Amino acid sequence: MEQMNQQDKMIQQDKRISENLNIIQNRIVVFSGKGGVGKSTVAVNLAYSLIKQDKKIGILDADITGPNIPLMVGLEGQPQPMDENRILPQIKHDLRVMSIAPMIPDNQPVIWRGPLRSGVITQFLADVVWDKLDVLLSDMPPGTGDEVLTASQKMLPQMAIVVTTPQEVSLMDCRRAVNMAKKLNIPKIGVIENMSGFVCPHCDKEIDFFGIGGGKKMAEEMGVEFLGHIPMEKENRECGDAGTPIVLKYPESKTASNFGEIATKVIKILG
Repeated sequence: MEQMNQQDKMIQQDKRISENLNIIQNRIVVFSGKGGVGKSTVAVNLAYSLIKQDKKIGILDADITGPNIPLMVGLEGQPQPMDENRILPQIKHDLRVMSIAPMIPDNQPVIWRGPLRSGVITQFLADVVWDKLDVLLSDMPPGTGDEVLTASQKMLPQMAIVVTTPQEVSLMDCRRAVNMAKKLNIPKIGVIENMSGFVCPHCDKEIDFFGIGGGKKMAEEMGVEFLGHIPMEKENRECGDAGTPIVLKYPESKTASNFGEIATKVIKILG
């Protein structure tokens, strides 16, 4: 009997996910083959760049053990329940956000096994009132583990964006992430090269710090779309720490300009 009840709950949960997805026009999963490549920074600034192009956007923080989207967008407080079974996403500058971060004590590690982490993502997809969106972005944990698999299978994304840096050690893991997206039959796959050149704050010239162009070459070799490169700017790190994304605070920056071009490409690819 208990097994049947659990099965019924899963069926009902999948039904709620389907109902939610039916009013979300496009879903994008943001991957990175390894940590430390700026995936969350890319996800947040791409989300706001899409909003600047009059799109209604949500972001699901699927990195359960390292959730940092609320910090990066300057969110405070906790998500509020709509009723006994549904919860409202938090909103900051028109961006709808759902993350486990506000629900756990500061500096408290999330020591959960894979199925429990995946269960939280499933619940976010089923029980959060996302409303009608043009795009729901899911900021994935690094690698190709349980959460990435769960979110990709449950969200049925039309597009995967893989974030890399120019170094070969990052590109190697990026190739794995691209191949995972292919195995999951995600229709559109794009690559963004982050930390692609350092913009000197004194002379405004780009310095080839980590290298430039590896992401584009890799995307061409693997037959996927190269969406663009994002340089390193001092303001980008400062804005992330302060909860004021660079595309909002410094719209004239090179980073903001490149994100705008990438957002335009994403809209075109999604059709």
